[in-house]
Amino acid sequence: MSLKDYLIIDGYNVINAWPILYSIGQKNLEDARSQLIEMMAEYQSFKGIRVIIVFDAHLVKKSMEKTEKKFGIEVVYTKEKETADSYIERLIVNLSRKNRVVVATNDLVEQQMVLGSGATRTSVRELIIDYNNVKERIHKRIDALKVQKIDLSNRMSDEILEKLEKFRRKL
Repeated sequence: MSLKDYLIIDGYNVINAWPILYSIGQKNLEDARSQLIEMMAEYQSFKGIRVIIVFDAHLVKKSMEKTEKKFGIEVVYTKEKETADSYIERLIVNLSRKNRVVVATNDLVEQQMVLGSGATRTSVRELIIDYNNVKERIHKRIDALKVQKIDLSNRMSDEILEKLEKFRRKL
């Protein structure tokens, strides 16, 4: 049985420490959450890992724990009186037995708990750097594919290109 790689994100901690997300969150917290989810969906896809984002709802009266999938990302909202930290602690105890687990947070107490539970931690700064590297690699791949496409069309005669275009339009 092969190990899976998980990245667990302390949602509000990351939003508050990531300058672009913090700026969005100052205007609209829902937009900041959505932006984080979209960014991590792209990151997850490129890295081949599973990302779980945990948001506190512990101060929301009568809040029930809620889990949903958005763009392939598992998004968890904790129940009333449960912090993201306590949910993450419970989660990594279960996951780290059979998987590699990394938790993204700047919370020092949570980082110590993570290390004591068999997972590793990454700071938000390290996550930002890795995310930016991934974005750069994605752009390089896209550029390489564009060049490859241009190169292929340069090798074909105008007659073949015209026939292919007519065939494409029929579909």
